[in-house]
Amino acid sequence: MAGSISYMAPELNVQEEATFRLIFFLSAFLICAGIEWFRPKRAWRESRLTRWGINLSIILINTLIVRLTVGAIAVSAAVWAQQEQLGLFHWLQMPLAISAVLGFLLLDMAIWGQHWVTHKLPVLWRLHQVHHTDLDLDVTSALRFHPVEILLSLIYKAVIIVVFGIDPVVVIAFEVVLNASAIFTHANIRIPSGIDSALRWIICTPDMHRIHHSVYQEETDSNYGFFLSVWDRLFSTYTVEPKDNHQQMQLGLSEYRQQARLGFVALLKLPLQRLRSSRQVP
Repeated sequence: MAGSISYMAPELNVQEEATFRLIFFLSAFLICAGIEWFRPKRAWRESRLTRWGINLSIILINTLIVRLTVGAIAVSAAVWAQQEQLGLFHWLQMPLAISAVLGFLLLDMAIWGQHWVTHKLPVLWRLHQVHHTDLDLDVTSALRFHPVEILLSLIYKAVIIVVFGIDPVVVIAFEVVLNASAIFTHANIRIPSGIDSALRWIICTPDMHRIHHSVYQEETDSNYGFFLSVWDRLFSTYTVEPKDNHQQMQLGLSEYRQQARLGFVALLKLPLQRLRSSRQVP
C-alpha cells in the first residue's frame, strides 16, 4: 500500500493532498473560532485557556501518532483499491458519477454507524467518553478524541473504502468535509433559529449536535451525525431540542464534573478506569 501513495490521482500527489486538506482544516477552524469569539451561543463555563491547552495537546499527540503509524490510510486504501480494481463499485463497473455520490453517502452513513456503536459497546465507550468529558464545547472539542479511538476509526474507514472501492478523490473530498463539519458542529456559535431549522434538513448544526453532548443520557444517545442530518431522522435518533434550553443545559458527563480532574494525562488514562454503570444525571 505504501508504494501506491504517490499515485493518488493524475493531478494530485501526496504533498498536494496534504496541503489541500490542511488549508481547508485551518480555514474552517479559524473562521469558526472567530465567530465563537464575537458571537458565542453560550457563556463559557470553564477557562478557555485551560481547555484549549488540553484539547490542543490531544490533537498534537494524535497527529504525531497517526503520522508514525497508519498515516494517510484512508486515501492510501482508496488508491490501492483503485489500482487493484477492488471493491463493489469496481466489480459492478459503476459510472464514476454514481459511485462518487454513493461513496460519499456510504462514508457519511458509516461514520454515523461507527459513532452509534461507540455509545453502545462498553469497550468502545471507554475510549469515546474522552470526547464527551469536555465541559464546554468549541472548535477544539471537534478533535478531542483518545488516540486509540482515532486509530480504530481510521482503520475502520479504510476497510469501508476498500470493500466498496470508493474513488480516492471522493475520499479526499469526504475527509475535507468531515473535518470542516466536525469543527462547525462543535463550535459555540449563535445561528438564528430560522436558519438553523432550515440547515438541519440537510446538515447537522451546532445546536443540533450540542444536544448530543448533554449530561442526560437519552440526549447523549441521539443526534449522532457529523455532516448529513438524514441518518438521525432515518434511524429515529433525532432530538429537536434539549430538555433544558441551550443556554442552561449542562454539557459533558454526569460522573466527570471537575475540570481539574480532566487534564491531558488523566484523559489519556481515562479508558483504563473502571467503567461507570450509569451516565444519567443524579
